[in-house]
Amino acid sequence: MDTTGTGTGDLNGITSRLDVIADLGVDAVWLSPVYLSPFIDGGYDISDHCAIDPRFGTMADFDAFIARVHQLGLRLVMDQVLNHTSDRHPNFLASIKGDEDAASRYVWRDPKPDGTAPNNWLTQFGQPAWTWNHKRHQYYMHQYFKEQPSLDLRCPFVQDTHRRELQFWLDRGVDGFRFDVVTAFLFDPSMQDNPPASAEVQDKVAGDNFVPYTYQDHKYDILPGDGAAYMEKLRDWVGPDIWLIGESTVGNDSLSLAMNFTEQGRLDGCYTTDLPQGLADADTLERIFAQGTDLQRLPGWLSSHDQPRHLTDPALARFYALLMAVLPGPWLIYQGEELGLTQPTLDKKDVTDPLDLLYWPDGPGREGARVPLPWSGEEPGYGFTDGRPWLPMQWPTAAADERDSDHGVTAFYRRALRLRRTKGWNVATVSDYMRDGDLLRFTLRCENGPFTAWVNYGDAPIEAPKGHVVISSEPVEDFIGAHTIAVVDNASGES
Repeated sequence: MDTTGTGTGDLNGITSRLDVIADLGVDAVWLSPVYLSPFIDGGYDISDHCAIDPRFGTMADFDAFIARVHQLGLRLVMDQVLNHTSDRHPNFLASIKGDEDAASRYVWRDPKPDGTAPNNWLTQFGQPAWTWNHKRHQYYMHQYFKEQPSLDLRCPFVQDTHRRELQFWLDRGVDGFRFDVVTAFLFDPSMQDNPPASAEVQDKVAGDNFVPYTYQDHKYDILPGDGAAYMEKLRDWVGPDIWLIGESTVGNDSLSLAMNFTEQGRLDGCYTTDLPQGLADADTLERIFAQGTDLQRLPGWLSSHDQPRHLTDPALARFYALLMAVLPGPWLIYQGEELGLTQPTLDKKDVTDPLDLLYWPDGPGREGARVPLPWSGEEPGYGFTDGRPWLPMQWPTAAADERDSDHGVTAFYRRALRLRRTKGWNVATVSDYMRDGDLLRFTLRCENGPFTAWVNYGDAPIEAPKGHVVISSEPVEDFIGAHTIAVVDNASGES
């Protein structure tokens, strides 16, 4: 929520609405970057990792925010971007001016004899991963936008800085960190060209197939195997009690990589794009179950600041909410899912994200999901702002009423979250999974179980199982309807 009339949400606005989040029944809040930034890439281009950007408030506002978080029994997971900085970071500016200690923090390389870039590496957005700097007569590497120069995480100066930055926020009471793009932390110092991707590899590389990044086998520019071991440094820096979660940006063998990043002494969780890309369909879940993946280390999520909203109507909102509720492990709920918000359509003139504009109008884009939340039905600011919202808001007037409805999507989320905690589904073990066409069935074995989830992905109803239905996304009597989930308590037996 915006408390200053600028049209941009701020820390005091979040603080004023934290009781609504606590009432939902979640454990923690993941705060996207609020650091000092030119905001080329939504705040993920940081010029000072230990300062609050004035657009969001002050450090005193942050301290009041985290105090309220803890007062409500919540915890705070703070975003950390260790892979790169802004090109306006003082260290990068110093490196351009010839400070070689500062330059050693980044990835500067000489051109080839013909003046071209050191190799064929591409950014994950499909552009060349090297930008020429005429003052140093060198190229610098960036895995994302050119305004985000990559750090050399093997550099002792960088490691010491990151350790001190994490401790700075721990000293202010932060309970955990979400690490951006952990699979891209390290690269091969040999700087060899990436080979072309085979058809099999190309199908697995993260990203849309119209982005040339998918045409390469990223053998040298990202070393997720080495990166997994690097997580032990992060764990050592913060200690055993701080909750750590990482973002995987690698499509190849994503599940096994996530398990590697979450081995003992590393991260608590590592999320992949398998669920949102497959929209958690039967094929995706069956593949995850078949690999014997430890779901308590694989966070479940469907929408985010980088993904389009997955919802189209209230029935599907309940379906996906219950599906995520019965999958063990961390469940990441993106703001507005609990209201059943759908993906907005933005005009090109309103878009500020350079990635959305790069391939416009192809791809769903990132900013649609970032349109601010409605707190009332009053246009144009919907209770979010008294000014002009930073992105146009075009919500149905009833969207904000969901929070107060006893039978709406929000009420269903509260119930699903409560059952998830009290029944122990979040720490359950999945067993006895079975796939029969559009039906996926699996058992949750936990202290208060077992329970069986019946997931009907099809358009036709199926005969309901025997036993007490604890919760269902739609009413269940003799049949489980189309696109409906029912969770059965197995204590009384089942068919």
